[in-house]
Amino acid sequence: MEIQLNFKEIFTAFMVLFAVIDIIGNIPIIIDLRKKVGHIQSEKASIIAGVIMIIFLFVGKIILSVIGVDVNSFAVAGAFILFFIALEMILGITLYKQDENAAMTASVFPLAFPLIAGPGSLTTLLSLRAEYRIENIIIAVILNVIIIFVVLKTSVRIERFIGQNGINIIRKVFGVILLAIAVKLFAHNIKALFELV
Repeated sequence: MEIQLNFKEIFTAFMVLFAVIDIIGNIPIIIDLRKKVGHIQSEKASIIAGVIMIIFLFVGKIILSVIGVDVNSFAVAGAFILFFIALEMILGITLYKQDENAAMTASVFPLAFPLIAGPGSLTTLLSLRAEYRIENIIIAVILNVIIIFVVLKTSVRIERFIGQNGINIIRKVFGVILLAIAVKLFAHNIKALFELV
């Protein structure tokens, strides 16, 4: 396979994943989790989340072909999920309820999965794969994992520095960006589906 790195694709995939994972917006949840379990292994949570996302990037398409769904159809479904995640971020409502029961293995569950590598980010990966080259998406995942690690390590200081209002503003800004990307993803893949008919 010929590797073709494209900075625009890497940047767009990075921004989409960053908005969906919403690690900055999840800082209050991370802090609450720290209080409940005492300690979070930042390295373990970041690596496991990254591994889950990269594995799904490769295996997800195979799973789809087994159940007889093409990537464009999945990308359209993914666009709907991104749309609702964006609405949550912009309007400050909760459509998808997370399981907040912190287990002993809090670094893996619920932090690495489903908080970081959750339904939204996994669906997004396959939606991106319908449009971008896989090597560019992998780099975007790795960059996000690095940021996730830094945020997990410094979450208390970030919350003190940005404040709750700052976190809310960041969520709304990324929500609008995500909404625009969801519309673009939907339009591109719907067009591809109609061309196949």
